[in-house]
Amino acid sequence: MSSRLIGVGVGPGDPELVTVKGVNALRAADVVVVPVMDTLERGRAEATVLHYVPEEKIVRVVFALNERSDRTRREAAWDAAGERVAELLERHSAVAFATIGDPNVYSTFTYLAQTVQELLPGTVVETVPGITAMQDLAARSGAVLTEGTEPLTLVPVTAGAAVLKDALAGPGTVVAYKFGRQAQEVARALRETGRLDDAVWGSALGLPEESIRPAADLEDGPLPYLSTLIAPARRDGTRGGKL
Repeated sequence: MSSRLIGVGVGPGDPELVTVKGVNALRAADVVVVPVMDTLERGRAEATVLHYVPEEKIVRVVFALNERSDRTRREAAWDAAGERVAELLERHSAVAFATIGDPNVYSTFTYLAQTVQELLPGTVVETVPGITAMQDLAARSGAVLTEGTEPLTLVPVTAGAAVLKDALAGPGTVVAYKFGRQAQEVARALRETGRLDDAVWGSALGLPEESIRPAADLEDGPLPYLSTLIAPARRDGTRGGKL
């Protein structure tokens, strides 16, 4: 029988936002893999998982989570992580991989699954959706993501602030991920497109160090890397105006 690799979205950090299906998948798995950086410090995914499974069931696997300039080093880390998880799958029938947010939205799980399926072609890959940072920030800040026929654009600012500016020039709500290191450039793009006043940013959502503030505060300097921005669509204030 083929082993199963299950990517489980555990939300943005608040353990209460893990779905019932996600908790059941974590508890049913033989082991739960959590990604860590080279420092081997406890990450946000592990801290969330520990609310639902015992520590002895968790296996830390190193990923080059913040490596963007050295492609060789990054891919070597992916290969090593895939080999480690493949070893676990050869000994266990079900291995869960806990990922912050959703496993199908900018997640390390995508690369892991590709690597594992190359090493163990018979592996069954499944995913359990998780609540995303943009959903959590919208709920905590009161920002409405979409109305009526409005589009929603999600941009990773690691692609460059120019990509974000192009999105802000268009219609609908724009959400930016991973923009903390380019906070001032993001503030400039918001200001130049007239989207600064209604925008909001947040980091460490659901955690003791949570911060949710108006985007106008972006001028203060760099933010945590995993910061999220919501720039709501331009609306005229009428109910159902975009239907």
